Amino acid sequence: VAHCKEFFFCGQEPFVADEYIERLAWRTPGGGSRGGEAFDPKRLLEEFVNHIQELQVMDERIQRKVEKLEQQCQKEAKEFAKKVQELQKSNQVAFQHFQELDEHISYVATKVCHLGDQLEGVNTPRQRAVEAQKLMKYFNEFLDGELKSDVFTNSEKIKEAADIIQKLHLIAQELPFDSLMGFCCYPLSSPGKYHDLECQLIQEFTSAQRRGEISRMREVAAVLLHFKGYSHCVDVYIKQCQEGAFLRNDVFEDAAILCQRVNKQVGEIFSNPETVLAKLIQNIFEVKLQSYVKDQLEEHRKSDAEQYLKNLYDLYTRTTNLSSKLMEFNLGTDKQTFLSKLIKAIFISYLENYIEVEIGYLKSRSAMILQRYYDSKNHQKRSIGTGGIQDLKERLRQRTNLPLGPSIDTHGETFLSQEVVVNLLQETKQAFERCHRLSDPSDLPKNAFRIFSMLVEFLCTEHIDYALETGLAGIPSSDSKNANLYFLDVVHQANTIFHLFDKQFNDHLMPLISSSPKLSECLQKKKDIIEQMEVKLDMGIDTLNCMIGQMKHILAAEQKKTDFKPEDENNVLIQYTNACVKVCGYVRKQVEKIRNSMDGKNVDTVLMELGVRFHRLIYEHLQQYSYSCMGGMLAICDVAEYRKCAKDFKIALVLQLFDTLHALCNLLVVAPDNLKQVCSGEQLANLDKNILHSFVQLRVDYRSARLARHFS
Repeated sequence: VAHCKEFFFCGQEPFVADEYIERLAWRTPGGGSRGGEAFDPKRLLEEFVNHIQELQVMDERIQRKVEKLEQQCQKEAKEFAKKVQELQKSNQVAFQHFQELDEHISYVATKVCHLGDQLEGVNTPRQRAVEAQKLMKYFNEFLDGELKSDVFTNSEKIKEAADIIQKLHLIAQELPFDSLMGFCCYPLSSPGKYHDLECQLIQEFTSAQRRGEISRMREVAAVLLHFKGYSHCVDVYIKQCQEGAFLRNDVFEDAAILCQRVNKQVGEIFSNPETVLAKLIQNIFEVKLQSYVKDQLEEHRKSDAEQYLKNLYDLYTRTTNLSSKLMEFNLGTDKQTFLSKLIKAIFISYLENYIEVEIGYLKSRSAMILQRYYDSKNHQKRSIGTGGIQDLKERLRQRTNLPLGPSIDTHGETFLSQEVVVNLLQETKQAFERCHRLSDPSDLPKNAFRIFSMLVEFLCTEHIDYALETGLAGIPSSDSKNANLYFLDVVHQANTIFHLFDKQFNDHLMPLISSSPKLSECLQKKKDIIEQMEVKLDMGIDTLNCMIGQMKHILAAEQKKTDFKPEDENNVLIQYTNACVKVCGYVRKQVEKIRNSMDGKNVDTVLMELGVRFHRLIYEHLQQYSYSCMGGMLAICDVAEYRKCAKDFKIALVLQLFDTLHALCNLLVVAPDNLKQVCSGEQLANLDKNILHSFVQLRVDYRSARLARHFS
């Protein structure tokens, strides 16, 4: 059985009958599971029978053990339940005892409280009687005029003496003077002794403060709290705190350090530290800071507006920064309003007319910057047209004379200066910063708009607009030779300057007006400026006439009739004509200049206009000549080069026009038999027949009957 038990429980995994039988057969000699052994079924059967018997015996033993354990468990469960019942009964008894004890304790406590109330009711009148007796004793001493008690003669007991005199003073004040008792108590009700003691206490407080004895200061302050001179004690403390505190040049930093030091100390001395600290801060603002601000501002108020505005901004900023530091301290319930009123009291006389000073300074400063620039150029500004946008559009539509009359020579000067622009923008930026800091929140958008209007007047109108007008007046006529097109330089610089203007608009003006009705006014004003400048740029499209004029001069000077009808058809060595080379070179330079001078949609608009005019010029130019076969090939080569040049425009319409022109030039060389086929091609099919005919007529062989017959 022991062998069977060991074999049965040998595995740690869950019991599997098949594996169990397999292990048994493997361990039995002759079981057939080992290699090289003969299978012996009888022996295996015998082994199985024996093993079954052993398992049955083992099962009986285990069953008996289980029954024994179950009986033992039932017995212990009954004993445990009985013990639990006994414990529950004991707990109920203990709980009842606890309730009884609690009721008894409550009863005793009630009795003790009642007894305490009775004792207090007896003791309080007794204490009052004792206090009254003492006061009567001290009262007699005052009536006799001899203060013999130790409390009056001992200087160390000044606190007790002050308490006694305070009480006697209050009693004496309540008695009518016309009564006998009131007349006798007059020495106590008069200011004499009361005032003398008050002065002694304040003197003691002052001495303790100079010695740095915080505990003694606290004791004296506590005594003086019930005297009328308590506020004088606070004043003395504030005055002595400031002695030697303002020795450096930076009064604001000195004030912050002083308040920081007093804030740590005042709570240890006074029972109302927030009131004392607030009174100190008020004294600093109304005396030290106000005097300092007045000295700094009055010196330049009428003589130097620039320095006055800088000082005002700096002083106001430093004062508000000091106020922000003081917000960390406990100054009562509404410290924000308290500090704001102190700041307003100092600066109100300066802030009331701040914006008028700002606008006046900005106007004179901007005018000076511009005048200094024009003086450096030895240029006397001319009056420009003052018409509005509609007037400009009308002039553009009618192509009337430019605002400054006949063309003038600007000698290559654009009359635009980056330095001037930077100076104007810097002045305006500083004005916006001052406006943000110094303006009342309700007036901020209005003041910012006024500053913006100054910028528009001097930067956009007096500088950029004047330069554009002057540039327009300097555009040469279309028939001028060697014309210098400086207007594009003006456009380039004006475009760069306007980007700087727009950046300041977004960075410095928008935050000041973003949530006010002035936003729409500023945006409209900016829109009007942009539209007015774009109209003048459109007027400057006359520059394109000059470009076309220059191309005409090049073609007239360089193009020869023999280029397209050479004397020797078999000896043409050039790929394209010299006129074509020079015109393409000139056009590429102008395209690059236009791209550098403008941006956005303006570039495409101007290049499209130039490209269309360029195409019209070449188209009309080609129709002035007769073409031999070899000359027609050379014309095709020229147009192919013009088409390459047109690709630089990056405008689809312009490229399409030159593609069509190139196809038209094929009519100059195509065989007569193929004319109809070429004319019906994709690029020429939609063209008017007269245009096709006009090109065919340029052929030297057009008069031949064969060509006329084929084309007709």
